[in-house]
Amino acid sequence: MKQMYVDLAGRGYPIYIEPGCLNQAGAVAKTAGLGKQVALVTDTNVAGFYLETVQKNLENSGFEVVPLIVEPGEHSKTLTVADKLFGKMIEARLDRKCTVVSLGGGVVGDLAGFLAATYLRGVAFAQIPTTLLAQTDSSVGGKVGVNHRLGKNLIGAFYQPKFVLIDPMVLKTLPQREIWAGLAEVVKYTLIYDAAFFGQLEKRLDVLAGLEDLSVTGEVIRRCCEIKAAVVEVDEKENGLRRILNFGHTIGHALEALTDYDFFRHGEAVTLGMIGMIWLSAERGLISVAEKNQALTLVKRLAVPLPLPQLDLKAVVAKMYSDKKVAGGVLNVVLLDRIGHAVIRSGISDDKLRRAVEFVYSYYQ
Repeated sequence: MKQMYVDLAGRGYPIYIEPGCLNQAGAVAKTAGLGKQVALVTDTNVAGFYLETVQKNLENSGFEVVPLIVEPGEHSKTLTVADKLFGKMIEARLDRKCTVVSLGGGVVGDLAGFLAATYLRGVAFAQIPTTLLAQTDSSVGGKVGVNHRLGKNLIGAFYQPKFVLIDPMVLKTLPQREIWAGLAEVVKYTLIYDAAFFGQLEKRLDVLAGLEDLSVTGEVIRRCCEIKAAVVEVDEKENGLRRILNFGHTIGHALEALTDYDFFRHGEAVTLGMIGMIWLSAERGLISVAEKNQALTLVKRLAVPLPLPQLDLKAVVAKMYSDKKVAGGVLNVVLLDRIGHAVIRSGISDDKLRRAVEFVYSYYQ
């Protein structure tokens, strides 16, 4: 089975990427030396497709599995839901040698990781991501947590998994909307880190959206994981370089929060956020008009729900300051100084931020 490695000085772990590898979950878990007890966290959508397969596979390898099933969506990523799952884990007498395994998308992965990081002061954790967004981004790097009513991902930890098991075949059961949402993170990686990858995506985006060739899909997932691993190995806890991974998220998180996490998929909100930051990059003279238009052309090929909800633009800007990227009252934003390279900037005026959001809305009229 193909694999790569995230090297983190004693906390490193393998990432396996192979069509059909879902059926090797038990063998991989055994190789990782995980304890006998497994809390398998998933949501009702994923459970209908893959819970039985993964549970039986783990049990056939000698693990005792306790399924923990939540409702899909951001509303499950809360302390209230976490508390209920903690109760089930305690009732099942899961001990400090147990492992929390995430089987699902970004919400399930964040929630499961939060459980693992805090249950009995920390137990083993593993990721089996089932969405394109989770396979290319959120399952790698160890960011785990839950939302607060005042902002997204404000409560959590950096907590690395023991392994990540990525099966591109599971993407075949995703709604098309989820594929487009995942491709937003793929486009993000090309814009902030790899100009050659950007050029490839300009040619391959529609092939990827249609899942026409899983070998191509696997290559793209691997490249995204390579970029994420390279960034995390340098800056695990987001003190410097890792902040570039937030490109598009400053506006995106604000839009998600102001629509109560019901209107947008995460990747859709990030798509809109990237459009705003590309405009702001050009406005500040960091990229040329030609680069701005080239970047916008690719990003606009991503699907977003239209018409966009009517929001008070000042409220969107205000919500940005509830984000964890604010330090000392100063909002840090990620901009481009060329396609394939990102920079961190602070001191952006509220008026410029408002105009960036205004540009997003005007771009879809």
